[in-house]
Amino acid sequence: MRRVRYERSGGPEVLFLEEAPVPEPGPGELLVRVEAAGVTLPVVRKVREPREPIALGGEIAGEVVALGEGVTGHAPGDRVTGLVFGHGYADYALLHTAMASPVPDGASAVDAVALVRSGLVALGALDAARPEPGEAALVTAAASGVGHLAVQLARVRGAGRIVGAVSDSRKAGFVRGLGVDDVITYDRQDWGEPVDYALDAVGGELLAPAVQALAPHGRLVAYSSGGGTVAAHDLLTGAKSVVGFQIALIARGRPDLYEAWRRELWRLYAAGELRPAVHARFALEDAALAHAVIEGRGNLGKVVLIP
Repeated sequence: MRRVRYERSGGPEVLFLEEAPVPEPGPGELLVRVEAAGVTLPVVRKVREPREPIALGGEIAGEVVALGEGVTGHAPGDRVTGLVFGHGYADYALLHTAMASPVPDGASAVDAVALVRSGLVALGALDAARPEPGEAALVTAAASGVGHLAVQLARVRGAGRIVGAVSDSRKAGFVRGLGVDDVITYDRQDWGEPVDYALDAVGGELLAPAVQALAPHGRLVAYSSGGGTVAAHDLLTGAKSVVGFQIALIARGRPDLYEAWRRELWRLYAAGELRPAVHARFALEDAALAHAVIEGRGNLGKVVLIP
């Protein structure tokens, strides 16, 4: 089979395609013929980190072709999606049953990859913000794979006003089409009327202005791999709060909640209330081009690899 790998840290240029044996599923694992694989900012960032190379994991969707020991509830021919921690940029991947979600009839593998993992992050971050109907929301990286779903979910949960923050004004039309009321770019000094909660996917130097955009008693949920710090004084003066969110901890520690969120995403998808947007589809051998799109922050929705 083919898979994408790298041997040294760097940009998209370090990725290469190689031949490798088809893996054997171990206990609790499914061998999946990959039909679509998602490309995410955290994975792109890991390739640039000065560390030992890691397997390019992430979201996949495809057809189950073999079962590992002890697997029940799945069968060859099932269509599934989920997060893999081994090689996901590949023709075949190993998916643990705890991370596997069935793909409903009528849903494509591309939609599944664009919806489930990014949607779980968006929905989980939204729940962590404890939104009340009528409250104003801020979503950073609003045009991203997670952000564009977070905007739609905030509307479903009854947000009275939604502000979409983006890196480039050229993304404004796309974000407005998702249902935001206002669009701001990160370089603006004034982020407009205060909001009750913010979902931040950027971090770094944008974490502080996102906190400043909160109204008194506002809540910010940070789910970015970009880090960042907030001055305690900025929280004390407005009785504001910041909470971190990581979907992997929910998957491992709260499988019941993880599954409930997955069902909710597919319910909203079936009802037409949640629509994943796909910016571009790249062949597996063009993984470097896909990473370049993410690094350039030019995507409007999800970037997907098609083996």
